[in-house]
Amino acid sequence: MSKTIRIGTRDSELALWQAKIVQQQLETLGHKTKLIPVKSTGDLVLDKPLYELGITGIFTRTLDIAMLNHDIDIAVHSLKDVPTLLPKGIIQAAVLKRGNVNDTLVFKDNEEFLSAKEAVIATGSLRRRAQWLNRFPTHTITDLRGNVNSRLQKLEDNEHWNGAIFAAAGIGRIGIRPEEAINLDWMVPAPAQGAIMITALDEDEFIKEACTELNHEETEICTTIEREFLNKLEGGCTAPIGALAYIKDEEINFKGVLLSPDGTKRIDVTRVKKLGEHSDVAQFCADFIIERGGKRLMDKIKRSSKKTNVFSTKSFTEDQRLLFHEKVVAEGSDFIKISLNRIHPRFLKNEIQNVVITSKNAVESLTTNYSAIELQFKNIYCVGRRTKKLVEQKIGKVKHAEKNAKKLAEYLVDYIEGNEVTYFCSNMRLDALPTILEENHIKVNEIEAYQTKYDGIKIDESVESAMFYSPSTVESFVKKNNNEVIAFCIGETTATEAKKHFKDVRVAKVPTVESVIELVNAHYI
Repeated sequence: MSKTIRIGTRDSELALWQAKIVQQQLETLGHKTKLIPVKSTGDLVLDKPLYELGITGIFTRTLDIAMLNHDIDIAVHSLKDVPTLLPKGIIQAAVLKRGNVNDTLVFKDNEEFLSAKEAVIATGSLRRRAQWLNRFPTHTITDLRGNVNSRLQKLEDNEHWNGAIFAAAGIGRIGIRPEEAINLDWMVPAPAQGAIMITALDEDEFIKEACTELNHEETEICTTIEREFLNKLEGGCTAPIGALAYIKDEEINFKGVLLSPDGTKRIDVTRVKKLGEHSDVAQFCADFIIERGGKRLMDKIKRSSKKTNVFSTKSFTEDQRLLFHEKVVAEGSDFIKISLNRIHPRFLKNEIQNVVITSKNAVESLTTNYSAIELQFKNIYCVGRRTKKLVEQKIGKVKHAEKNAKKLAEYLVDYIEGNEVTYFCSNMRLDALPTILEENHIKVNEIEAYQTKYDGIKIDESVESAMFYSPSTVESFVKKNNNEVIAFCIGETTATEAKKHFKDVRVAKVPTVESVIELVNAHYI
C-alpha cells in the first residue's frame, strides 16, 4: 500500500467535500491519498444555462483528460453529472452509499407564493424547470448558475425571486441548508441524484481493488437502473428526464418521467420487480415512454437545440414533421389566415353551368353555407388533386382538373361548354385564370367565397430557406422579411410569384406539402 492515490476533484466546496469523504474512507482502509483540485468547463462557463451549453459531461471532461494523462488516479463526481457512456479506458470503480435524493425549494419569507398565480423560481436545470411549470404553469422560471454558495447568495440578493431549487444532498452535505426550505417529494429527481461516484482507469488493478471496498451495492443497483433508463431515452443534460429507483421488501421500485421543456407535455412510468429479476426494468420503462409519444418529444427537444435552417409559411402536422431528415431543422407558422364568407343565396338561385374552384378553402366556404343538394353545378372545374378529392366528397363530380390555375384556364379556353364561368375565389388572388379567360371572351363571375389575410412573422436572419404553398404565402413572407432564401414551392403558380423576389426557386414534383418536404430533404442531405 505504498502507492499514494491521487484524488481528482472539482474545486467547488461541495466537490471538495465529496472528495474528502472518499479520501477519509480510503485512508481508513490504510491507503495514502492526495487531493488534486481541477477547475472544469462547467465551473468556468456561467453565462448560459447548463442545458444550453450543448456538452455532455461538462463537469467531468477535465477530470477525464487528467486521468487519461495519468495526472490523477481516481476522480470523484456527483453521479448525476456523469454521462451514461464513459470515455474508453475509464470505468465506474465505486458508488458510495446514497444521500438525500430529493430536490429542495429554498424560499424567501414564506411559502404563500405557491398558491399565487404569479411567482418567480430560479433554477438552471431543465428537468426542474419542466416539472415546476407542469405543476405551476403560470409561474416564471429564471436561470440560476454557479456553485451552491453563489446560487444561495443570488437568491438572497434578488428581491424579485420567490425561491430557488437545489439538490437536497448538496446543500445538506456542506451544512448550508436554510431553515426556509422544503423537500419537493413530488418532483422526480435526476437519475443518480444524491450519489457520489468514483471513476478509475480500467488498466489500474491496484486502484480498482482499493475502490471496490468503498462500493455500496444497493446504491449501485438503483443508480445503474436510473442511468440505463436515461441512456435508453438518449437523454443527457439537454432533456427533462427524471428517474428514481429504490429497494423495499426485496423489490425494486422505479418511477421515471419525460417532459417537454415548457412542462406542457408529461409522460410518466412506474414499475415494481423482485430484486434479482430487475434486469429489464430500464428497458421496459424506456420503451413504455417511447411508445406513448416519447420519441416524438425527444426528437422535438433535439431539434430545438439546433438553429432553424428552414421556415415554412404553413404549420406542420406531427406526421409531416417526422418526414424531415435529421439535418433539417424546420419551423412553421401560418402566414395566411383564412375566414369564410357568407355566400348570398341569390348567387345560387339557378343551376350554374360552369363552376371554377381553385382551393380547398372555397370548398369549405360553399359547404359551410349550403348542403350538397343546394349546390346545383353542371360542370365543376378545379385546381389540384386534393381540391378535386374534396369537391367530389362534398359537392359532386369534377368534370376536369389541372395542377395549376394557368393550365386550367388554357383548358377552358379550348373545351368549355358555353362562354361563362362562376369563379369562387378569395378577396386576394394572384392567379392569371380570370385574365386568360376574359381575353378569350369568356365571362368570369367572381364570387368572394373567403377572405385571405396576411399574417406573416419576422424570421431569424440565419434561416436559409423557406417553404411556400400559394402566391399569397410568398406575398405575406416578403411583407415581413427581406431575407434572400431558397424558395421551395408547392407548384408553378406559387413559383412564379416567388421568382419576383428570390433568385433560387425550386418546385415540388407534385403539389403536396409532403412533396415540398422531399424537395427540402434532397437539398440538405
